[in-house]
Amino acid sequence: MNKTKKYQKEFISFQGELKSFIYRLVTHRQETEDIAQETYFKAFKNLDAFKENASFKTWTFTIAANLAKDNLRARQRWGEDWMELVKDAHVQDKQLLQKKFEVARTSEHGKFVIREHINYCFNCVSKTLLLTSQICLLLKEVYGFKVSEIMLITGLTEGKVKHTIADARKDMNRIFEKRCALINKKGICHQCTGLNNRFNPEQDTHIEANKIKMIKEARNKNYDQLLDLRLQLAKTIDPLDAEGRDLHNYLIENSPDWARAQVTK
Repeated sequence: MNKTKKYQKEFISFQGELKSFIYRLVTHRQETEDIAQETYFKAFKNLDAFKENASFKTWTFTIAANLAKDNLRARQRWGEDWMELVKDAHVQDKQLLQKKFEVARTSEHGKFVIREHINYCFNCVSKTLLLTSQICLLLKEVYGFKVSEIMLITGLTEGKVKHTIADARKDMNRIFEKRCALINKKGICHQCTGLNNRFNPEQDTHIEANKIKMIKEARNKNYDQLLDLRLQLAKTIDPLDAEGRDLHNYLIENSPDWARAQVTK
């Protein structure tokens, strides 16, 4: 097997992870496809420049991360209140609310699944982080890269990578503690259970929610341990290949516009 065929075979083996990683950064399905395709072309066009001091997967993720950074350079970082603003937009605009239910009803993959919505919420909250923090957190906690590999992908020192991940976890914990009613009775966001009641009225929301380890163990774990469980759940869900991917893609692609429109009112 020649070098190109060898690495084409390897690329196929992690292509799903790569696309999922890109999607969590850019939160746009078509842009994800475009960046994944450009990553492939760049990787194989420059294959002779690949030095095997790193894995081919690490090298490819480096290309993808840099392309995602270029894509996001001119975009506004998500505000911590954007999810609340999006909810307000749907409360105030009945046509907007109806459109959401229409997407769920008519899309091939529009089913509402609580565990997938928790993953969607994780994606939204991670978008409030600095981009480098989001990249480091995802690479380590969702995609299983070693710190040494993240150093190669990001160009950061070992200490900086570890510090960035620790700070990202603190920020995620702080936001989830304040927002998520699934782990804190005083949390302001009840969307997971509220939307399940609307989309799946015949389903017992409490029973369905308690099938999820993070929710079942919420009383017995601290917030850092609950974040670990949330990250474990995120590892098991490919946002591009989930039952409700059409619904959640519609929501996450449009959320920035909805939130900004609320701010300007």
